[in-house]
Amino acid sequence: MTAFAICSKGSVFFVIAISFIMSFSEFLDLYKNKICYINVMANMSVDCDCCSKAEDPCIEDLGILASLDPVSIDKACLDLVYNSNLKGKEHFIERVESRHGLVTIEAASELKIGSTDYELVEIK
Repeated sequence: MTAFAICSKGSVFFVIAISFIMSFSEFLDLYKNKICYINVMANMSVDCDCCSKAEDPCIEDLGILASLDPVSIDKACLDLVYNSNLKGKEHFIERVESRHGLVTIEAASELKIGSTDYELVEIK
């Protein structure tokens, strides 16, 4: 995926995000399988964490995920929401899709930052 293709999505943000991913990929190559990524799926709102006036959480907590692959963990989180029966998921999904939230996962996968393939292992 090129910056031009991302720019056609209608946002300069994606060009910046993909540029960051591309520059960060060299760092990730040095530390592949030495960094653990943790996503806490709690108090999820449709707004970004950096938003000064984020909406209230709209989906129940889904748990905590950990992975050595930054792409697969984000893909797994989205899949958990998509495949859930939780109240509020439609609002969450609409926001992700209307903001082209899958673009960074697709680009990172194409840049070989990680894989969209994963296996969920539940620990109780």
